[in-house]
Amino acid sequence: MSILSRLRAPVFKAGGMPQIDVDTYRLEVTGMVLKPLSLSWQDLMTLPHSTANARLTSVSGWSVRAVWGGILWRDFLEFISPTVEASHAVFTSVGGGYSTTVALKDLDKPRVILSYEVDEEPLEPEYGGPLRMVIPNLWGYKSCKWLGTVELTDRMKGGYWEDRGYPREATIEPGMTLDVNTGKKRPISGGEVMDF
Repeated sequence: MSILSRLRAPVFKAGGMPQIDVDTYRLEVTGMVLKPLSLSWQDLMTLPHSTANARLTSVSGWSVRAVWGGILWRDFLEFISPTVEASHAVFTSVGGGYSTTVALKDLDKPRVILSYEVDEEPLEPEYGGPLRMVIPNLWGYKSCKWLGTVELTDRMKGGYWEDRGYPREATIEPGMTLDVNTGKKRPISGGEVMDF
């Protein structure tokens, strides 16, 4: 049981939670890359492992800190070789039920990670396992769960929540958030939540 389960962090299954078997799992990399890729779980495990101590902050009013383990976006981007025209990444869940688009400039942060573990425990399916994005500098709906496809593109596109009225940029706004780790409400100043 991961720290997310122990803390009873909220669970959202927007777009439906797919059933994923890591033995047959593939991460598809498409669009503006020098060569499209279809990566098995074993392929992903050969990429450099890193951790990011970061908060995932939800637009619905909560934030949770954990040590996310996996592949730093910067390492992944170098591995997949984007073309010079690429300016955005579209993340889509396995089965296509959920998608979101993020500008590459917003992904170029030290704690953005393709996560498959949390506090050294496997990431459970309800929290996006086996593989999800963790983008701590943006609202949590940009951190696509059950990652199935990464498409590099030259424009911002919609997404599951964006097409329902959520901001496409997903900048974290000032306000109050529930710190799931302590159970206390705290103010946040906007941008990545780092001060508690």
